[in-house]
Amino acid sequence: MIAGKVWKFGDNINTDLMLPGNLLLAPEVEQKKAVFQANRPGWVDAVRPGDIIAGGLNYGMGSSRPAARSLRNCGVAALVAESINGLFFRNAVNFGLLALECPGVHAAFAEGQTLEISLDAFTVRNRETGRALKALPVPAMLLDLMRNGGLYPYLEKQGLIAPLGVA
Repeated sequence: MIAGKVWKFGDNINTDLMLPGNLLLAPEVEQKKAVFQANRPGWVDAVRPGDIIAGGLNYGMGSSRPAARSLRNCGVAALVAESINGLFFRNAVNFGLLALECPGVHAAFAEGQTLEISLDAFTVRNRETGRALKALPVPAMLLDLMRNGGLYPYLEKQGLIAPLGVA
């Protein structure tokens, strides 16, 4: 069971909002400071490790920049959205951010409520209201990558690449 405080975002949240283009080559610590600064100033100071984003339709639209990594670096435990842009979803897998599509999730939660995720049953539940929703299942391999840090840690464990920072 994964549970966390909900932060709500609407439809068509662009990757530029999570990782502005002018910081694309900046160190990750600098990128993290800019997450949602254009549409929710101060959000990075308020979000806490384990919090969860409840998003609308087409979450993560835009470019293939590693915006999912920026959310993970802010401590976001999961993204649960009505629908997730395909490029963003792939980056969530690659960078170890749990991302699920769940029809009805945006209307089922108010910001600040607690969202619970069961990956055994692919259900999402509002702890305050008791309302439960069915999330779309994610293939086991992709789920494993998201839950275990993403593609690079997987490749390191398999001995296929050197650990990051090791030449």
